[in-house]
Amino acid sequence: MEKATHNWHKLGRIFNPQDVTDRLWLKEFAQAPATLVLDDRVRVYFSCRPSADADGQYTSRSAWVDLDRRDLTRVLAIAEQPILPLGDTGTFDEFGTYPVSVVRDGARVVACYAGWTRCQSVPFNTAIGLAHSDDGGQNFRKAGPGPILSFSPDEPFVLSGPKLRRWGSSWHLFYIAGRKWLLDGSRPEPVYRIRMATSDDGRTWVKANRDLIPVRLGDSEAQASPDVFRGRERFHMFFCYRHGTDYRNHNRGYRIGYAHSIDLLHWTREDEYAGLDVSIEGWDSEMVSYPHVFELDGTIYMLYLGNQVGRWGFGLARLDGTLD
Repeated sequence: MEKATHNWHKLGRIFNPQDVTDRLWLKEFAQAPATLVLDDRVRVYFSCRPSADADGQYTSRSAWVDLDRRDLTRVLAIAEQPILPLGDTGTFDEFGTYPVSVVRDGARVVACYAGWTRCQSVPFNTAIGLAHSDDGGQNFRKAGPGPILSFSPDEPFVLSGPKLRRWGSSWHLFYIAGRKWLLDGSRPEPVYRIRMATSDDGRTWVKANRDLIPVRLGDSEAQASPDVFRGRERFHMFFCYRHGTDYRNHNRGYRIGYAHSIDLLHWTREDEYAGLDVSIEGWDSEMVSYPHVFELDGTIYMLYLGNQVGRWGFGLARLDGTLD
């Protein structure tokens, strides 16, 4: 039997940070959405930015928006403050926390996040930190001033995009690791690939030290946001990918890819079955990226970013059917 494409029905843009006028630290962007399902609402974590400073530099903060569990297009509340402080001088997260992924661990909510620091020869570097919340995911405390997953001989820079999962007693962390930097005119652009680490306790991690997803666009393809959903028979990964340079446009911008696996290490890439692409016009007509797939009351949804990688917020799509 011929395999069917996943059929995602777009429900529209759910949250636009430009509509928030009373939080200067939440001025634009709502990037890398990730959910925590609560009794009456779905909390969506995202990363945002205040206006650029006098030198044109940004910081990145992380926050949440609560959606009505009975109507995911209805916003109930927005975080009053960022969920995490920026790091102290010289730390890995001095200039940003982006993105964030959360899971429950008993009464506690555990988060992994990417911390940003600025560099001289390239714009930034990132490593992955750990935090936890004891108030239902409203505020988080860092595990310490340093990262839990950082650079190594095989992963020399840009460890980011953490997607934290816990199945039974096993912890899995899907993330991206930098491969190289490319000059796009005078602008350095990072190339990164999808990787995985495992843990018995959620704090000490063992890297798989391998790229999980084969490339389609050549050696300069960048892959991001490896969101893994556990189906009845296999694991499904929705991710995004782009060209290495000149990607801030319709022709070379981010698209959503798809792969499946039985053992989490060996993945079959089949982007043609991803099922969600750019719109003809509007806020997601140039690119779609940073997918997050979750199940709510028997229905599977996807949150995703649109043009300029979430500058104008994120949208929601509903899957017709299931993920086996």
